[in-house]
Amino acid sequence: MYSFHRIQKFPVPIEKIWAFISDPKNLAVITPPEMGFQTLSGDERPMFPGQIIHYTITPLFGIKMEWVTEITHVEHLNYFVDEQRHGPYKFWHHKHFLREIPGGVEMEDLIHYKVPMGFLGRIFHPILVRPNLEKIFEFRRQQLIELFGEFKMDAK
Repeated sequence: MYSFHRIQKFPVPIEKIWAFISDPKNLAVITPPEMGFQTLSGDERPMFPGQIIHYTITPLFGIKMEWVTEITHVEHLNYFVDEQRHGPYKFWHHKHFLREIPGGVEMEDLIHYKVPMGFLGRIFHPILVRPNLEKIFEFRRQQLIELFGEFKMDAK
């Protein structure tokens, strides 16, 4: 089991970030274009517990894959959890947390995941899987800065 953790801060109200991240249509905005992200179903309304989102992605080597996630938990303006039901990982559990902070909001992502293919998967994890995940989240970080601005500490 591997984990991936990221924190990003924004100089906007929590309601603004929540409205964006809780709308499944916005997944395409924060996913690198080369991943060929396309929602097939489940993005008709904001996230709710039990929602199934079905999409296609091209994570590595131009190989198109289907990914099905379920939104298992939602607490308005606080957090939501998505879990893979079918897709490229053996296991995927992604928690998204929001917290109000002085001057804005902090968004935290915590992902626990397992790679497929046993021993081979573990060999390729540091070579392909982890770097790809890092790249995706760096793209997302930049897109979110463009949309909501960059949080700057007050230099007092």
